Amino acid sequence: MGTVRDRDEDGRARNARPRDAYGRPLAHGSAGVPTMPEDLDVTPAQGLAEAQRLLDADRPFHAHEVLEAVWKAAPDAERALWRSLAQVAVGITHVRRGNPRGARALLERASAALAPFRDDPPHDLDVAAVIAFADELRARPDTTLTPDTTLPLRLTRRTP
Repeated sequence: MGTVRDRDEDGRARNARPRDAYGRPLAHGSAGVPTMPEDLDVTPAQGLAEAQRLLDADRPFHAHEVLEAVWKAAPDAERALWRSLAQVAVGITHVRRGNPRGARALLERASAALAPFRDDPPHDLDVAAVIAFADELRARPDTTLTPDTTLPLRLTRRTP
């Protein structure tokens, strides 16, 4: 007999298992950390404010979910920007989960994709600082890229 998958009311596969603070699935019935709703609808300013709040609270997986929601609703010209910001948050998530190799791969992709936005970033984003953060984190040796690494990241030039 195959694995029974969680499904939403339309029959689409959904993982209804609770998750920990870093997005790892927990056993059904466990106490988890609330995640973002699947249909999250936020403006770029709201998304940046919420993502920053979550990053400051050391919840990068959840910040990624917010940034992903903005990415999915963004105009074509900004989609790569928002996807890359979400990848930076997932890179931090990989550090928290003890996966420096996965973190480096995502941070490298994100940094390269953010580069075209460096000179004229929308939404008061501090793209240069996000790129510098990603590049500095990627350059650290595994011995200093551990789950308890301090990872302060500011997304905008000023507090959203």
